Amino acid sequence: MLKFAAALFFAILATSTCKEFSCLEGDTHKEKPSPEPDMHECTLYSKSSCCDADLTAQLDHSPVIKVNNSYWNRCGNLSKSCEDYTKKIECFYRCSPYAAHWINPNYTAAIEFVPLCQNFCDDWYEACKEDLTCVRNWLTDWEWDDNGVNHCKSDCSPYSEVFANGTELCQTLWGHSFKVSESSCLCLQMNEKDDVAIKYILSESSEESSSVSSSEEHACRKKVLRSEHLNGEEWPETIIIEMP
Repeated sequence: MLKFAAALFFAILATSTCKEFSCLEGDTHKEKPSPEPDMHECTLYSKSSCCDADLTAQLDHSPVIKVNNSYWNRCGNLSKSCEDYTKKIECFYRCSPYAAHWINPNYTAAIEFVPLCQNFCDDWYEACKEDLTCVRNWLTDWEWDDNGVNHCKSDCSPYSEVFANGTELCQTLWGHSFKVSESSCLCLQMNEKDDVAIKYILSESSEESSSVSSSEEHACRKKVLRSEHLNGEEWPETIIIEMP
């Protein structure tokens, strides 16, 4: 009976974390994540990446002109600060081994409602508010030519005139790919702290609805604070789900 219980537990654990070890089904995504030690950019995901190192070479300079057929400079080159945040989003979508947890059920090459931290969205807005854009939604509002290259359909305007604040930016620029989380910890900041947040987001007891589990929130904050006090210690390569 004990052996059966243990086997059942690990079967449930494997099921609950299976998306951690798969990738989105886009043309540039691997079937499964694997190490990419020679990445030019997106090095946050080098230990377990859904993109090839060669793809990140397109992001390994400034200004970034285009990624694949999508031009970033239709209203002029992005400022360095705005470009840095755009790279973080691009890296997550293309390279993160966790992106498939938020796979869009209607389009398996896309993500949906990835929870971003409010402070990340506010900082992203501040970084880009003086830059120019001709579209609100980078996924749908372009005019695409026969070669699949994007072009403006309207005049360029400052981000600050197109988006009211960081929340609107995060929840509009990539369509429904991202949402602003009600939690200040169970959310992503596109940095090393995401390992802690994702551990609790993927755990069986985590609340992913509009309500936030106070116990998970408290545990997440405590773990982040403890991690911030570790000097030089490497972050874990895999997520270990701790039972409360």
